[in-house]
Amino acid sequence: MSISQSDKFEKRTERDNFGKVDIPKNALYGIQTMRTVKNLSFSGQLLKNYPEYIVSLAMVKKAATLANLEAGILAPSIGSAIVNACNQLIQGSYHDHFIVDILHGGGGIGTNMNVNEVLANLANQSLEGSLGIYSPVHPIEHVNASQSTSDVCHTSIRLAIVRGFERLDQELIKMHDTMDKKSKEFMGVTTISRTCLQDAMRVQLGEVFSGFASVLKRRHHSLKESVLSLLTVNLGATVIGNGVGASGKYKEVVIRKLHEVTNMNVKLRDNLFDAAQNIDDLAHMSKQLSLLATSLIKVAKDLRLLSSGPEAGFSEITLPSVQAGSSFFPGKVNPVIPETMIQSCFQVLGCDRVVQAALEHGELDLNVFEGMAGANILNGLQMLTNSAHSFTEQCLKDIASNEERCTELSNTFIPVITELKERLGYSAVSKLMVEHDRESIKNLLKKMEV
Repeated sequence: MSISQSDKFEKRTERDNFGKVDIPKNALYGIQTMRTVKNLSFSGQLLKNYPEYIVSLAMVKKAATLANLEAGILAPSIGSAIVNACNQLIQGSYHDHFIVDILHGGGGIGTNMNVNEVLANLANQSLEGSLGIYSPVHPIEHVNASQSTSDVCHTSIRLAIVRGFERLDQELIKMHDTMDKKSKEFMGVTTISRTCLQDAMRVQLGEVFSGFASVLKRRHHSLKESVLSLLTVNLGATVIGNGVGASGKYKEVVIRKLHEVTNMNVKLRDNLFDAAQNIDDLAHMSKQLSLLATSLIKVAKDLRLLSSGPEAGFSEITLPSVQAGSSFFPGKVNPVIPETMIQSCFQVLGCDRVVQAALEHGELDLNVFEGMAGANILNGLQMLTNSAHSFTEQCLKDIASNEERCTELSNTFIPVITELKERLGYSAVSKLMVEHDRESIKNLLKKMEV
């Protein structure tokens, strides 16, 4: 069910300790969601645009409900109705009812209440067809039983990041394989290397690309390890780690239920007070993502330099042309795909700075900025996934070498001097450079190669 234009003008009224609020008649969210929207919105980044997070929240709520049923906390009819509601969210339905700003303050209370209210109202529809906080299934008493915002959002955001990484994981595999293929393709192309942006020795173009492939593989591996470490969660710890509000039986089974619901290798954190206080696991994963982004900036910048020209630049490689590069210069083609990758990575670095700030500014027994950290990681993952796909498909796959230009550059003065130094020694070549001009020295090497 979505909210139609006509429904927006038909209202129902809900009340709490702060007064009453009008809500669209058929909205699945309730008064706490509306208060968050009114009081805490600022970014325009709405929870409904983060399907991985909504699905993960529903999975956590389902696992908690199953644990509550086994612990005898919920009546079977209510528990069953909540589980069915969770399944609908997991399947992708009703996501447009998640209207809170994902970056809202308050330690994630708006996110948790948005999902609690939607699930309660879905469950109530199945039981009696009514909406509102006075129906049989209550968003806090039943949907949120044995939980707090702290352990729900802590666990859900980590599951969402693991799920969000899956697409990037596949794109990075494709990118590495493509770069490795290009390395092998260019291994017979001799060109010039550069240090300090100055001419250096001869090198195979394929060797240059092998360096690109190697750094991508290493950064991908480190990132994946950091992502998988996020499967250690704190569900059952409630607010600050002591599990107050959750029964012993619930805490005994909830992680097992979460494993069954998610089919992920989730484990309980060793120290649950640490889990509430510190988000360094998110910060570590974000830093690995930023290191990947920094490495991709370097690769993309190198491709941009190596393709510069076509006549007044390096021009050792040709990037595929995808669109006109200028509204002023006819026929000008710019390296727009590498530039898009670079800008995407700049954004990822910005997201990481927010995550590190969220870690730095946590205080006392609960880091209330954890949700902002998680949202920025999801943003970074999404942007990098999209740009990585374009980078591989629209740039890397069809890079070509300009062999004639590479040969010309490999026979310039510094590579020749380096070759002579290997044969005659540093001192002898230094003396030659004092006694002869460049062309004479290059001719000497030619004679030695005959």
